[in-house]
Amino acid sequence: MGLPDLEVTGICYRGRTVCVSVRYIGIRRCPFCDGQNLRDRGRRVRRVRHESIGDRHCELEIESRKWLCRGCGKSFWQRFPGILPGKRSSEPFRRSVANQHRDGINRSCLSKREKIGSATVGRWFHDCLGRLLCEVKNAPCPRVLGIDEHFFSRKDGYATTLCDLGKNKVYDVVLGRSEASLEGYLTRLKGKDLVEVVCMDLSSTYRAIVKKHFPKAKIVADRFHVIRLVNHHFLATWKMLDPVGGKSRGLLSLMRRHRANLKSPEQADRLEAYLREMPVLKLIYDFKQDLCRILLHKHCKAYKCRELARQFLKAVDELVDSKLEPLVTLGETLRSWQEEIARMWRFTKNNGITEGFHNKMESLSRQAYGFRNFENYRLRVRVMCS
Repeated sequence: MGLPDLEVTGICYRGRTVCVSVRYIGIRRCPFCDGQNLRDRGRRVRRVRHESIGDRHCELEIESRKWLCRGCGKSFWQRFPGILPGKRSSEPFRRSVANQHRDGINRSCLSKREKIGSATVGRWFHDCLGRLLCEVKNAPCPRVLGIDEHFFSRKDGYATTLCDLGKNKVYDVVLGRSEASLEGYLTRLKGKDLVEVVCMDLSSTYRAIVKKHFPKAKIVADRFHVIRLVNHHFLATWKMLDPVGGKSRGLLSLMRRHRANLKSPEQADRLEAYLREMPVLKLIYDFKQDLCRILLHKHCKAYKCRELARQFLKAVDELVDSKLEPLVTLGETLRSWQEEIARMWRFTKNNGITEGFHNKMESLSRQAYGFRNFENYRLRVRVMCS
């Protein structure tokens, strides 16, 4: 039966339920003083729901005795391994139901299949997650940390995800994304000195939080967000120079790509023909391609990083000196983040792992038809994304 110290003595059938009679063959001890000098005070039959056998429900019938310990003078009912006192279901059965719900079977289907209450399924699943959380609850702060935000609910707004990029798992989820809402959690967080690298998007709020609470950590900008920022301001400049061409979906698809990603010679010829008609836009387009080429370098040595830094600072100065408002704004933003962007060439980690976990969190939220209680959401995320 999967339960130690229990011996099967008989099997009978009641409809679609298998009734298994078992008896306890282990050593009887007092749970209070661990004594074995016991006196029999009575008996009863306990009926406990157990794991199904095939497509039939299983019920255990166990003869339970009441004992009086002569050593400490206390009375108690016999306790069995795998069956908690006062429970009408075994731990393997509760764990089986929780695992099925974790795999995606909703509560109503499990309730009909196993002939138990829908709230019971939710309670057992919550208890199972609580036990699993105890295994990772006191984990130290990760060495490489990823920070990003994601939407939780209309009522509570956004939540902040702390991801262990070294082990590819979620470290914790905290409600809020402002410095005031995260202040209490980060102040109580232990082991902050262990964090060496923090990867994030270009958020000035998160940068201020990291500098305050993780003073030994180096901030690394996420490459995807930097490239997206460059493309966003470039497209804004293009639409300002050519409002008609900026509405063409075909040209938009070509302008936002890197040159190496043009799939056919026809696409390259069409783009070159359009840029030939607008020399100013061609200069801006070539400048954007060169800037993206600089930003896309990875795993660089120190001497290569110094060369890229000179090219990057020169490009930033040219952006700031331009007369076009979107490009000036881009140059000022890149200048304020120049140290964090320069570290992208040296460090290999990025926030793509955190973004991937956000997709999994959305799946968990849809599977549960949304969460109203953030602690339940946090419990499920920490267990199922770790």
